[in-house]
Amino acid sequence: MQDVGRVWVIASHNTIAKAVVFGASGAIGSAFVNAIADRYADSVVVAVSRSIDSVRTPAKGLIYDPDDAISVQETCRAVAAPDPPDLVVIATGILHEEGIAPEKSLRDLDAAQLQRLFAVNTVLPAMIVSRLAPLMHRRRPYTIAALSARVGSISDNRLGGWYAYRASKSALNMIIRTASIELARRNPQSIIVGLHPGTVDSALSRPFRKSVPEDRLFSPEFAAGKLLDVIAGLEPSDSGGCFDWAGKKIPA
Repeated sequence: MQDVGRVWVIASHNTIAKAVVFGASGAIGSAFVNAIADRYADSVVVAVSRSIDSVRTPAKGLIYDPDDAISVQETCRAVAAPDPPDLVVIATGILHEEGIAPEKSLRDLDAAQLQRLFAVNTVLPAMIVSRLAPLMHRRRPYTIAALSARVGSISDNRLGGWYAYRASKSALNMIIRTASIELARRNPQSIIVGLHPGTVDSALSRPFRKSVPEDRLFSPEFAAGKLLDVIAGLEPSDSGGCFDWAGKKIPA
């Protein structure tokens, strides 16, 4: 419970009256904040983060600790007031950090590492959706999009390795699929999806992109823009699925 962050309300540039971006200080999260603000005039972007790095100057702030359940619940209430958002982007995630690296084989599996990746990649997005769902629109369309990964596909796994990351993203995809059924009962116009941004030039991918072709290494700005295009083209029938940056559905 040591890291705290802030929520900032940022006036931005029409069909989206209000958007919320969780993980707004990360490479893709920050790019999402800027892309939404630039694309949708007269809307409001709420940037949620535990640090101020890479986030535009705050107009309003409150304490947010993504490791604390009470803080997550209070933050969700805050970002849904006075009106629920039309778009929620959950851009949180972890692949590696000090003492944690993707596993190459079964002998590398470590319980603490599994728990850490599941906590960030699965549990946190699940709790955000859980706490926001009762506060969302009942009669207006809305979209919740969480960053997932192609490697979370079970049927598409042909290389092996990366046990914790693959499993945590696969579990996230199941959370999204299951939530889509419940949210549709409350609001048939609701959409919740996973999004795969491709390989993005960020701290997350930096140690693992040597074999990535230059034309497949995307800037955060490019990835966020393409994913906004995907979001704009979604229909309620797409809810529960996972889509890549080009709009192609990723198999479960």
